[in-house]
Amino acid sequence: MLVEKAEGTKRVVRLVLARIQTDSVVEMLRELYPDLCFEIVAMSTTGDRILDTALSKIGEKSLFTKELENALERNEVDLVVHSLKDLPTSLPPGFTIGAVCKRENPLDAVVFHPKNCGKTLSLLPEKSVIGTSSLRRAAQLKKKFPQLEFRDIRGNLNTRLKKLDEKEDFSAIILAAAGLKRMGWENRIGQLLSPEDCLYAVGQGALAVEVRAKDQEILNMVSALHDADTVLRCIAERAFMKRLEGGCSVPVAVNTMLKDGQLYLTGAVYSLDGSDSLKETMQTSVNYPQQNEDGPNDDVQHVGITAKNVPGQAQEAAENLGVELASLLLSKGAKHILSVARQLNDAR
Repeated sequence: MLVEKAEGTKRVVRLVLARIQTDSVVEMLRELYPDLCFEIVAMSTTGDRILDTALSKIGEKSLFTKELENALERNEVDLVVHSLKDLPTSLPPGFTIGAVCKRENPLDAVVFHPKNCGKTLSLLPEKSVIGTSSLRRAAQLKKKFPQLEFRDIRGNLNTRLKKLDEKEDFSAIILAAAGLKRMGWENRIGQLLSPEDCLYAVGQGALAVEVRAKDQEILNMVSALHDADTVLRCIAERAFMKRLEGGCSVPVAVNTMLKDGQLYLTGAVYSLDGSDSLKETMQTSVNYPQQNEDGPNDDVQHVGITAKNVPGQAQEAAENLGVELASLLLSKGAKHILSVARQLNDAR
């Protein structure tokens, strides 16, 4: 039994996106295990139901996971499908991320008001208003495009697109490209923001399957869904976030790449207005063979992820990379930048 994160009839598009994401996981499982039957149970969370407040103001990511984990704990469901970026870097005891599926495009996308079709952010008139619910996006884009204004916009994808298309409040809005693609709305993407313009959120574009940590049958079943490259990239990103003690209430951003056995991680922290920032890049080798790792450490977690079919040494190297990069930024003053950002956000 799987559970998808979803809402009621007034939040149909979020339900559709959650269902699309869940269906994609179910389809992969059915191909791998044709004799098994999977039932999908729709549930909503506190975070899903609060649609009139900026994400950075309503609390931490557990708002999107607690009810679902309660269902897991009560054995009402066996798997929960999440957007990985919704999952905190430390999961409650008894839970683990049993699968991280192949990542969709993690970049941010610009969707323009119909009157601005064909433009880019740099071509919009001065004082044009851009909608985003993300402190991370706003901080970076304020620095890159100081002539533009950025305002909060909340709601599901359909609500935000309606606010954009039917009113004159926004010239454009910023959304994750992955969500737009999964909804079949790629044609609305007017501009993809490169990492030079806007580093993305930790885990953005990846789907995660959360399970009970001690349920070996389910853990073994879903582990076949792991995409090794995505696992290593996301372990590094989550370790970076965890060491910084970051979350949705502070602007923390990343970019990762795995090439020729080398994992590259770029990480950055920003003040709310983007005027103060720290950004560095580090790399490490993750070119390790898979070894027989059965034994006392066979269920070791790396920032909440259990991936026995990915070399343990590679996972350790990825986690260490994230920690080391965060430590470098902390040594240069990242804690002060994030502390001030958190205080200013709380005061807004």
